Amino acid sequence: MSASSAQTIHGSAVLVGDRAVLIRGPSGAGKSRLAFDLILAGRSGQLPVTTLVGDDRLFVTPLRDRLLVRPPPELEGMIEIRGLGIRRCAFVAEAPVSLVIDLEAPDAERLPPPEALRTTLLDVELARIPVAVGFSPIPIAIAALTTIPGCTDARPAPDCRKKSG
Repeated sequence: MSASSAQTIHGSAVLVGDRAVLIRGPSGAGKSRLAFDLILAGRSGQLPVTTLVGDDRLFVTPLRDRLLVRPPPELEGMIEIRGLGIRRCAFVAEAPVSLVIDLEAPDAERLPPPEALRTTLLDVELARIPVAVGFSPIPIAIAALTTIPGCTDARPAPDCRKKSG
C-alpha cells in the first residue's frame, strides 16, 4: 500500500498483542507519553507484548472492514520521550486498529453513553475511549484493553474471574 492511498493524521499508535491502539489528541495532550506507558505496561506483563507502530504522524488506510495504521518511513522506530528527546525503539511497520483513545476529549464523561464509546474513521467503526482533561489515560487504557472484547487477547488476572457479591 502506498503512502498516497493513506490519510495522514497526527497521533501515536502501539500494537498491543495483535491489535493497534490509535491515540489522538491535541498537541501536548500526552499521546507519546501514553504510547510509551503502554509499551512499559506490555513489558511489565499488565498487557500483552506492546510495540510502537508510530509516533507524531501516522498513515491510516481503510482496507475492507479494517483500518490499518503505519508510520511514515522517516519516523519509523522513533518516539518522543519528554525530557530525553527523540529515541529509537522497536516498531512494527503496520497494524490493524481496534481501539481509538481520544485524549482531552470534550465528550468524556464519568459514565459515557454507548455512542461515545464508538467512532468512525474513514468509514471504519472502532471502539473508542474518550479521556477528559486532567485524567491519567493509562489506567483507563489498560482497563479498556483488558475488558473490551476483541481489543486484545490479554488474559484476566485470576481474581477477576471470581464472581462478586
